[in-house]
Amino acid sequence: MDGGNEIVSGPRLIEDGEWAGWRTWAGLDPFEDQTGPFYFREHDGKVRCAFRAEPRHMNGGGFMHGGCMLTFADFSLFAIAWRELDNAKAVTVSLNGDFVGPAKAGDLVEATGEVVRAGGSMIFVRGLLSTGGQPMLTFSGVIKKIWTMGGPA
Repeated sequence: MDGGNEIVSGPRLIEDGEWAGWRTWAGLDPFEDQTGPFYFREHDGKVRCAFRAEPRHMNGGGFMHGGCMLTFADFSLFAIAWRELDNAKAVTVSLNGDFVGPAKAGDLVEATGEVVRAGGSMIFVRGLLSTGGQPMLTFSGVIKKIWTMGGPA
């Protein structure tokens, strides 16, 4: 378990700027805060995550670094499953990804996906990162609830 993306309280709603109406967990994960910020919102029961690619997200070839894509995919696991998490503390136990396309600085990078199965303490998620309608990364992962409001999961 990576210990990252631990959820200890609900997401914060952004009220102004480019991301008004979106939510984030900024301030809970120092690595993610350094890489992001990342955002998500829900519409008609579907979650969409997004962030704006910056020069600091690029690799030596001028395209988005794979580590940045996977960090955003990890954030997206939790955002896609946020209703099932119900404010439980949780960690990523598995994250798999296949790189299928690039992004460059200035691109809006988005993630969509679905909860495949949500059990008592495990949540299985799959999704897709894209930019400009073009796929960048397919991913799947498993989240484990480690603590709920009533005690250990």
